[in-house]
Amino acid sequence: MGSGKSSIGRRLARKIKAEFFDSDEEIEKRTGASIPLIFEIEGEQGFRTREAEVIDELTKYSDIVLATGGGAIMNEYSRKRLAERGIVVYLRARTDQLLKRTSRDTRRPLLNTDNPRGKLQELLETRGPLYEEVADLIIDTDRLSMKSVVEKISQYRAGLCKK
Repeated sequence: MGSGKSSIGRRLARKIKAEFFDSDEEIEKRTGASIPLIFEIEGEQGFRTREAEVIDELTKYSDIVLATGGGAIMNEYSRKRLAERGIVVYLRARTDQLLKRTSRDTRRPLLNTDNPRGKLQELLETRGPLYEEVADLIIDTDRLSMKSVVEKISQYRAGLCKK
């Protein structure tokens, strides 16, 4: 959450001339409801079920760039699909950076709490090892521009650099 998946994904897709998908946007398009509303009505588990279905479908395509929601990695089925069907990039950032990037965003249901820093830290501790488990490439984004991140991913994809 706040790592830049959607923004970087869009730029990467343009650079490599691939179609871009954002799993959260796909869910909103298909349901006609916002992610916060889905969380409110169905809870996180209901949302995660929808998310897993969308990821399963989208990972069947080739030559796409897919930005998933930050919690998609928690679903074992989604992790398996992502790892089997594509190159997985973990855009890693420190808690302070994530807090700065998400502080004004009211569309993040999991951060609607009295302690967003604590929640972000908890999410990193829970999700980080799972991202590391399936990632083909890990990029620390704290001090990198979007352009630099996109370039690193492009080079990795082309076989010009290693993890």
